[in-house]
Amino acid sequence: MKLHFIDRSDLKNNTFSVTHHNYPYFLKIWHHHRELELVLSIKSKGTRFVGDSILKFDEGDLVLIGKDLPHMWLNDDEYFEASSKLKAEAIAIHFKQDFLGDHFLSINEMAPISDLIERSMYGIKFLNISPELVHKIKSISSLDGFNRIMSFIDVLNDLAHCETYELLASKGFINSFNKGSHRNLDKAYEYIFNHFKEQITLIDVAKIACMNPSSFSRLFKKVNGKSFSEYLTEVRIGYACKLLMERNKNISKVCYESGFNNISNFNRRFKALMSMSPKVYTQHYKKVKFL
Repeated sequence: MKLHFIDRSDLKNNTFSVTHHNYPYFLKIWHHHRELELVLSIKSKGTRFVGDSILKFDEGDLVLIGKDLPHMWLNDDEYFEASSKLKAEAIAIHFKQDFLGDHFLSINEMAPISDLIERSMYGIKFLNISPELVHKIKSISSLDGFNRIMSFIDVLNDLAHCETYELLASKGFINSFNKGSHRNLDKAYEYIFNHFKEQITLIDVAKIACMNPSSFSRLFKKVNGKSFSEYLTEVRIGYACKLLMERNKNISKVCYESGFNNISNFNRRFKALMSMSPKVYTQHYKKVKFL
C-alpha cells in the first residue's frame, strides 16, 4: 500500500482552512499531511481507515485526525456505480498545531485544547455530539476575521470537553507512547518497543525500570489504564497491522514477526482488538485500489 503525502502549505496567511466537499464519492487516497484535520460527515457512508483502525462511517460522524496520521474515507461500492446519484458530503477543517502561535496553547486556560491536540495523534471519533456543535462547525465557513477564529476555538473547546469519544489508531501503529510524569517508566517503554518481537516478560521490563514486578505492575496499570500484558499485546497487534497493510506476507509469518509464538493465539488476540480476523483485515485492504 502506497502512502501519499499531501502538501497543504497553501494555507498562506490563513490560520486554518474550511472545505465543503460535495462529490459523488470521496477521493480514495491513503494519505497524510502536516495539518490536523477535523472531518464532519454530512452525507455518505463507507469505511474509514485511520492508522490501523478500520471502521464503518455514516452520516453525522465527527473525527479529528492528528498531524501525519495516515487516513482515508472509502465510500461503499454503490457510490462508484455508473448509475449512482449518491453524494459524499463533508466539511473538513485543516489547521496546523501551532495555528494560534507558538505559546498560545501553553497557557493554563488552553490546557484542555492542548490535551485534545495531543490525543489527536491516534485519531479521535467523537460520540453523541450535539446538534449545536454540528451547527457551529457548519457555520464557520460563513464567518471571517475575528469571528471565524473565535468560532473555531469555541468548537475545539467543546471537543476538548467531550467525555464520550474513541481513540482510533493503536499505540503499536503510532509507534509512540505516553511517558506521562513517571520518568522511571521511560526505559521500560523504550525496552518494550525495542524488544516486543521477542518473548519478553513483566519481570524483564520491571528490571529495566529498576522496580520489583508487583510495584511495576501496579504503576504501569495506573498510568496506562491497562496491564503490561494487555499493552504488549496492543503493541504487537499494531505492528502486525502495519505488516499486513504494507507487505505481501502471509498471516503466519506476520504472527511470528510480531512477537507471537502461536498462530491460534495470534488470531484470537487480533480479533479481540480489531473486531475482525487477520484474514478479513487483509481483505479489506486488498480490495482497495490505492492511487
